[in-house]
Amino acid sequence: MATAESLRHVLTQFEVAAERLGLDAGLRRRLLACERALIVSVPTVRDDGQLQVFTGYRVQHNNTLGPAKGGVRYHPDVTLDSMTALAMLMTWKCALMGLPYGGAKGGIACDPRTMSRRELERMTRRYTTEIFLIIGPDMDIPAPDMGTDEQIMAWMMDTYSMQRGVTVPGVVTGKPLLLGGSLGRREATGRGVYYVAVEAAKVLGVTLEGARVAIQGFGNVGRTVAQQLKQEGCRIVAVTGSRGGRFQADGLDLDRLLDYVAGGARLEECPIGDRITNAELFGLPCEILVPAAIGGQVNEANADRIRARILVEGANAPTTLEADAILRERGVLVIPDILANAGGVTVSYFEWVQDLQFYFWSEREINLRLREIMSQAFQRVQAAAEQHAVDLRTAALILSVQRVAQGHRLRGLYP
Repeated sequence: MATAESLRHVLTQFEVAAERLGLDAGLRRRLLACERALIVSVPTVRDDGQLQVFTGYRVQHNNTLGPAKGGVRYHPDVTLDSMTALAMLMTWKCALMGLPYGGAKGGIACDPRTMSRRELERMTRRYTTEIFLIIGPDMDIPAPDMGTDEQIMAWMMDTYSMQRGVTVPGVVTGKPLLLGGSLGRREATGRGVYYVAVEAAKVLGVTLEGARVAIQGFGNVGRTVAQQLKQEGCRIVAVTGSRGGRFQADGLDLDRLLDYVAGGARLEECPIGDRITNAELFGLPCEILVPAAIGGQVNEANADRIRARILVEGANAPTTLEADAILRERGVLVIPDILANAGGVTVSYFEWVQDLQFYFWSEREINLRLREIMSQAFQRVQAAAEQHAVDLRTAALILSVQRVAQGHRLRGLYP
């Protein structure tokens, strides 16, 4: 999805919810406005000695309910508009889940796949230094996102801590366990997708034993969803990456596929099942479809070919406005991103709490708490959808926007 299009998408969704809630014009303007947006230069010396200047961003949309929270993305398509859209989605996501956070997002316009480890470290440390004044465990807590990982978070934490003169593990989440990371964080987003898919199947009366599942995106989220749903008895009939993937009508041998990929094989070249393109994946007959790659993949060009009963948005904004309308008319149950992929930020909250207390929980405890929060959030959204006679996306936005708006009313306006 183009960056300007992604922002239009988010703003339109907000207006639908605001209209349902009857928010006055002043409050709407306040909820739409970002608290702060920082654009920084990130000069980085490449391994060949050449200096390259990247552009970095950190957007804080809203801090009414608590410090800002959101990922750091390294991708060529990172822009101010895209970060603004994602920061706003984070505000609604955190509010929907009942977390004491506002929304933020940041990143650098770069291609991390072309950079060495040393280059990534130099770039990360400079970026962290540039945004140092607006991040912190009680201000804005970054986390991994597309193109970043535990190591990037470790460098960010170390850079911030060196500037402060003390170790501050709570400044970021998604860190390595040794540095204050949380058990279960890496799989949290995928587990959250799985938990709400199970709840949706109950609503529609879909039996998971033998249910067909197709997944776009075989990164951390897609792999976890596939593994969890397979344990429920589902058949994972197709998985794809950026260049395509594999299909088998009676279910892929997921363990073998994971072994091939772990060994460095390209997903689309693994000798399991038949090769399939991303375009073909969206036309497969299945009970559950999980777009867990990048935004805008479900659009008006393919929405009328989707044959799934449940679409669970593992990625951020994978469905365009036009596709949303088509799927709604065709009776496809869409579980929106601010609910479906909220497992990551929920366990990030757990990590932050553990860091502040210097007391850590077991993985079983974390997964049980995550399942409870995700299941309860789904049930609240389902009840709101029935109450307002709307789809799940609109219901989720009504609940989240209402919560942030109430926070504004309670806090008032300073000065």
